[in-house]
Amino acid sequence: QVQLVESGGGLVQAGGSLRLSCAASERTLRSYNVGWFRQAPGKERDFVAVITWNGVSTVHADSVKGRFTISKDSAKNTVYLQMNSLKPEDTAVYYCAASSPWAIPRVGVNDYMYWGQGAQVTVSS
Repeated sequence: QVQLVESGGGLVQAGGSLRLSCAASERTLRSYNVGWFRQAPGKERDFVAVITWNGVSTVHADSVKGRFTISKDSAKNTVYLQMNSLKPEDTAVYYCAASSPWAIPRVGVNDYMYWGQGAQVTVSS
């Protein structure tokens, strides 16, 4: 069974930083690519970033490039999303999700089979 648990959300002022964590089992992180998505109220769920199972490749959405960074700590069985220079439009529920271990990571919502419960990130202006 694949379980993903997000943590680290909260309220921050514009320009501030937050780090989200996605904890999973060692087996999960060795078997799946892990991505981050976000969903604002009334909007579709959008891709944010993904890292391959071996940590070799990452992809970031254009909207977060240069501000957000996805990384993986295999020793802690955790994938992180470091978010800097946050903007009010980054406000959303952030989800981590697992997909098949494609060498070229996928960015579509339907490519991900397992999802965490979500973490609220609110950026005030």
